Amino acid sequence: MGRKKREAPPSKGEGKPAEEVPKVPIFIMGKRYEVPASLTIQKAFEYAGYQLIRGCGCRGGICGACGTVYRFPDSQKIEVGLACQTVVQPNMYLTMIPFFPANRTIYDLEKIRPDLESLMKLYPDVMRCVQCNTCTKACPMDIEVMDYMAAAMRGDLAKVAELSFDCVMCGLCASRCPAEIAQYHIAILARRLYGKYILPKSEHTDAMVKRIEEGTYESKVEGLMKTDEDQLKKLYNEREIEPERAGEDWIPKDTQYL
Repeated sequence: MGRKKREAPPSKGEGKPAEEVPKVPIFIMGKRYEVPASLTIQKAFEYAGYQLIRGCGCRGGICGACGTVYRFPDSQKIEVGLACQTVVQPNMYLTMIPFFPANRTIYDLEKIRPDLESLMKLYPDVMRCVQCNTCTKACPMDIEVMDYMAAAMRGDLAKVAELSFDCVMCGLCASRCPAEIAQYHIAILARRLYGKYILPKSEHTDAMVKRIEEGTYESKVEGLMKTDEDQLKKLYNEREIEPERAGEDWIPKDTQYL
């Protein structure tokens, strides 16, 4: 979503002078603008003078908040994408829309079991999937959404968790689904069930939780809270950084905070 605020200064694109950056025509809310061809949809909105107050999120393709629909004049197809990732193309007709609504079931993870019966009880629409693959085509993260939906219909929660791991919950899959299924809600339920009941517990995580509960780090945290800003900056700048190619067994020389 956006609203007109001011005319923004010309973009310098990829390190080139503004006059060398080719521009393309796009249409925002029906109005024509000329914007640098290197911009993403999100940056094109701002270049055109719009201030994004919702749906801009992380700007890095992680949060899934900037789901966008667009089309081209010679096609009847509605395209979808994340505005922070999708680069503008000539004659795009653009609009920013609110987050895709989809019904989310309320549940208590402690009271459900990791099986197909629980999945169907909470999301009976899982069985409406016709395997048309429009969800996969809409996914900006290149996730095989249709495949994890097939796994969900079999009750294979481990496979659903594996295939949907990179989901950013943008809702674009649900926006294109002819069966009106909220695939991403089903996927996150499967991942939660898999993590709680199926995935082997991490012994070192349990040990760390126990140390925290025993108050091992309370005095150290209190000490940092009482440290002045300059000293905190000094500690931060002088901290030992993990080498880029360090092995999994690497530990810093100062282990007081481990």
